[in-house]
Amino acid sequence: MGSHRRPKQPSRARVTVLTAAAAAAVALTSQAAQAAPKPTKDEVKAKVDKLHHEAEAATEQYNLADEQRGKLQKEADALQDKVARSQQELNELRDGLGSVATAQYRSGGMDPALQLLLSSDPDSYLDRASTADAVGAKQAEALAEVQEKQRVLAQERAEATRKLADLEDVRKTIGAKKKAYQGKLAEAQKLLNTLTAEERAKIQQEEQRASRESGERAQLGKQDESGKPEAPPVTGSGVAAAALAAANTQVGKPYQSGAEGPNAYDCSGLTQWAYGQAGVSITRTTFTQHNDGTKIGRSQLQPGDLVFFNNLAHVGLYAGNGQVLHAPKPGAQVRYESMEWLGSFQFGVRI
Repeated sequence: MGSHRRPKQPSRARVTVLTAAAAAAVALTSQAAQAAPKPTKDEVKAKVDKLHHEAEAATEQYNLADEQRGKLQKEADALQDKVARSQQELNELRDGLGSVATAQYRSGGMDPALQLLLSSDPDSYLDRASTADAVGAKQAEALAEVQEKQRVLAQERAEATRKLADLEDVRKTIGAKKKAYQGKLAEAQKLLNTLTAEERAKIQQEEQRASRESGERAQLGKQDESGKPEAPPVTGSGVAAAALAAANTQVGKPYQSGAEGPNAYDCSGLTQWAYGQAGVSITRTTFTQHNDGTKIGRSQLQPGDLVFFNNLAHVGLYAGNGQVLHAPKPGAQVRYESMEWLGSFQFGVRI
């Protein structure tokens, strides 16, 4: 029988060491918690602005996919209409062949030699036979036409099927891009919610002041040191000047992802709308608008030229004097703003 020994009790020194270690761990945890203070209003605003810029980039990608969807939808609809017309033409050709075949069957399909033997008027029979040969040749031609129509119809159906598959892929892409920008916006809102109501109100007031001041600058123009209005900058082309003038009427309208006006805009929605008012059609997104005209450098910019920033994530209308008229970001309004505040300038585009 084995002996039952009583467990050895830890020494007082060991207990002391363990207690000290536990206390140290608690202290370190407390210090770590204290080492991560709540971010300030300005830090939160900077993070929110960054998320809004990322959301804008995702919005432009969504807009591009949606533009592709619209184009593919039109192509798919046209192909399906073409298939339907081809099918109708094929049915009519088949009906015509069927009528000829039925007539031949009802005539008895008698052997030609026997028909000649029994004919009371051989000359008349030979005339009919010649006509029948011509009818047969026409029937063969019609049959060949049916076969060709079947081949073309099969190709059109295959093309329509491929186009519909492409359309479905783009629709999935649209869903992913929409989820991406909505996620960024939700993350930004979550950050804003960490602020007090007073801090959020202050940020909102700053945005409203920026929009109000931009509107006043648009209406009154910049002033020189003496307080007199500066002379307006050299205007661009008639179209560009008209586009800028149209965009100016939208100052104060809210930014909204995917919006094309007239009540709200995203950045490329505003530029497309403005040029549309000037009688020129440009594409929908930053990723395509930069190909709608001639690329130019900063020193060549004239009012109304498109200006692109941040790897094609943002676009606005150059307004002269280093100012850009644009739809900035969620929570902001259409306004004038210095180019220096918009991020990395890429190039301008003259429409």
